[in-house]
Amino acid sequence: MQERTSTTERYTRGVAAALVAVVTLILAANAGPARATVPEQQRTPQVNPVQSLP
Repeated sequence: MQERTSTTERYTRGVAAALVAVVTLILAANAGPARATVPEQQRTPQVNPVQSLP
């Protein structure tokens, strides 16, 4: 027959599991696609320049 788990041990396990869950969520939120590093000279303009009216 198994012994009863103490209240302190149960709370400690619960807090540890919650801490692991929070750290996992923070790491997952910060993991994203890396930005491509392209030199400025090779970039194509995304917006056409504004033309002045005559």
